[in-house]
Amino acid sequence: MSQLADVCATDVIRSALEQDGCVIAPLLRSNALPLLINSHKRDSIHALSDEIRAVALDALGTTGGVLFRNFKVPTPLDFKRFAASFGMPLGTYEFGSTPRSKVFTGVYSSTEYPAHQSIPLHNEQSYTRQWPSRIWFHCMTASQVGGETPIADSRQVYQEIDPAIREEFIAKGLLYVRNYSSTLDIPWQHVFNTDDRIKVEQYCQAQGIEWSWNADGELSTKQLCQAAVQHPVSHEWVWFNQAHLFHISAMSADLRQALIDAVGPTQLPRNVYFGDGTPIPNATLDEIRAVYARTSVTFAWQAGDVLMLDNLLVAHGRNPFSGDRKVIVSMA
Repeated sequence: MSQLADVCATDVIRSALEQDGCVIAPLLRSNALPLLINSHKRDSIHALSDEIRAVALDALGTTGGVLFRNFKVPTPLDFKRFAASFGMPLGTYEFGSTPRSKVFTGVYSSTEYPAHQSIPLHNEQSYTRQWPSRIWFHCMTASQVGGETPIADSRQVYQEIDPAIREEFIAKGLLYVRNYSSTLDIPWQHVFNTDDRIKVEQYCQAQGIEWSWNADGELSTKQLCQAAVQHPVSHEWVWFNQAHLFHISAMSADLRQALIDAVGPTQLPRNVYFGDGTPIPNATLDEIRAVYARTSVTFAWQAGDVLMLDNLLVAHGRNPFSGDRKVIVSMA
């Protein structure tokens, strides 16, 4: 590894380094995350030197996130080519929990929630047993107000959660319960990318997901998953679940009560319990949300930005926004 890469691998970078027409430095003075690689020459993103790529990959495994700025990324296909150039096959969005649109194979819209809503910090598909190891975001259009993608170091989240809470979550695991519905949530046909029940059952069996069909042809699933994992390379522990998103306490009180009144507590579109089936106290999840709020890092998007994250080391979310906003996503 070059001297430049060795320096950029540390979490104490505070001065800018220049290499191949790029300034390399933390984007924020207060945090090493994300590392900024800023092109002075506005080169094509495909023109990155091997040196800069080595710096980016090194930072991905240490800091956890790299922001490429002022590079030319003319089309979604260029974005896909760039993401694919790091050597991992790009994945599809299987067993998703939020609405997305497919741009083309390997590239999707970011979660299509209404602009006034926040999307809490989370690691992509950490409510499953199989997840992408890397994720890329490309800002094609930056919103006029808001719309940032806050990020947080999942190692720091793990460390700051009350040890008693952490130990209980890890010991018991988490049971995610989903009741798919075309009226209240994403229909199962969209989640599994098929309308063939046999293919759905085959997927569930392969992934260790319990399933059942009701008389109306709607699907329910249960899956026992992890609360935290060790990074496969660094072996650092990271907080890695979506209990604070799936739990009914994530909803506003009025919506929560309206849903319970409409379908009952066992038929909610989604909910999560401890792995033994016992409920998770609302206050416990509020504590976890507070840790995410304390550890989050926010920056304004600029059109053309590409953010590359190690999906285990760094969580991401979305702030409310107004005006046009277009961010596309690729996963590996």
